[in-house]
Amino acid sequence: MGLPPYAANTRQSGSRARKLDRPNIMLVCVDQMRGDLLSAAGHPVIKTPHLDEIAGQGTRFARAYSATPTCVPARVALFTGQSQERHGRTGYRDGIPFGQAHPVTMQGVLRENGYQTQAIGKMHVFPERSRCGFDDVRLHDGFLHFGRRYGGRHLEANDDYLTWLRRQPGMDAHADYFDDGVGCNSMVAIPWTRDEYLHPTNWVVHETLDWLQRRDPTVPFFCYVSFHRPHAPFNPPQWAWDQYIGRQPIEPPRGNWIGDFEDFRRDNYHQTVMGGLDPETHHRTVTGYYGLISHIDLQLNRLVEGLADHELIDDTAIIFVSDHGDMMGDHDMYRKSVGYEGSAHVPMIIRPAPRFASDAPRGQVVDQVTELRDIMPTVLQMADVGIPETVDGVGLMPYVMGGRPVGERTEIHGGHVHFDQSLQWVTDGRRKYLWASARGVEQFFDLEQDPQELCNLIDDPARKTEIDDWRDRLVGCLSDREEGFVSGGRLVPGRPVRTERSDIAALVGG
Repeated sequence: MGLPPYAANTRQSGSRARKLDRPNIMLVCVDQMRGDLLSAAGHPVIKTPHLDEIAGQGTRFARAYSATPTCVPARVALFTGQSQERHGRTGYRDGIPFGQAHPVTMQGVLRENGYQTQAIGKMHVFPERSRCGFDDVRLHDGFLHFGRRYGGRHLEANDDYLTWLRRQPGMDAHADYFDDGVGCNSMVAIPWTRDEYLHPTNWVVHETLDWLQRRDPTVPFFCYVSFHRPHAPFNPPQWAWDQYIGRQPIEPPRGNWIGDFEDFRRDNYHQTVMGGLDPETHHRTVTGYYGLISHIDLQLNRLVEGLADHELIDDTAIIFVSDHGDMMGDHDMYRKSVGYEGSAHVPMIIRPAPRFASDAPRGQVVDQVTELRDIMPTVLQMADVGIPETVDGVGLMPYVMGGRPVGERTEIHGGHVHFDQSLQWVTDGRRKYLWASARGVEQFFDLEQDPQELCNLIDDPARKTEIDDWRDRLVGCLSDREEGFVSGGRLVPGRPVRTERSDIAALVGG
């Protein structure tokens, strides 16, 4: 296969482990973590010392986004390297056979090119046991309503964590992920009620460490380490809860445009997506959310030390990303699906394998806009594997090595069905234009001056030329959409919407 073009000398003496000619790659994906929740990014409350350390050894991408910010379509983008225009998943829908809809995957290409591929944790695909190109999957998708409601309620068949939990001392055959009653889309938050080692976050790490002992040492590996948290339920270990519960409560930001989606408001509902919570409940929700992130951060340190114990730390690249964020009360919104920063902006860190990239800059921050679809071509660049023509992401290794890629992206287009309409947006990480398809509501934000998106500038006459330009960019993105969002070069409100392309929906008769 030959060495990656950024590789250093790959042969060393004196180690008990055989040195391979290509790096191992560990892709860590968390669920629903906002892009601003890193202490390295300047957040005033959250503490992420171990993620900060990984970022200090590599590159942090400060303007990374999830173009389709919910679990299912975001993971399609991650696994296929495709935009929603190509992969066709424009909203959240379960029950679409992954392999039929998306046959070419990052892990499948690596497997075909000599990598051992393993997934541990959340997949959120259908059927739930689909390997999607991995050699093996150790599965924990969380509560997973679709699997529970339509999978015959044989929960252990689709959840290796649950099988493991029921075998632990003090547990019985009826032990469940949901025993404390804290819902997976609920804003109710409490500390974890069992021993910490039984928490799903810990399970993902000790399953990964166990797999590292059992891997094939004669070939490089690609390991997808996928945490269900900090997605609700918001139930971190007690120490992580205590770290944030005593802080001064802070009112969430509320923009001057908050009435644009007033029709969907449902205040003080524990599963609200649009609506305010009472101050105490909101404070507890944020406490649980922050606590889950600090818990993951500490377990990542356990994982890194495990790589070192196996003499793999210098041979293994570490990539950290989230599938999407969480509005967490911003503008009276919770959860995800919208194009605002809390939902669509995600953390992205790439720390290359030191033995293969000894001259890579350390601790750099890239301000160019990036997206989840860029992970697949980046991983394939690391592995010195050709990038399939199906991919429209941009490989980021030139950034990681201190340069710039050919054809670097200058903006991204995102969109998702939510609030009974299609919410569309375009951004370069500095400006953002949003359009809601039901009534044609428009918003425009200057993210450099207004990172919390408090002031909608759409009616500012001084910005008219700039806004017209960004509107035209969205028109260009939507001109071929089957819903008919564009006619005569203009955006058309009131059109019916789909959560997937017609050819994708046909796989399940949708």
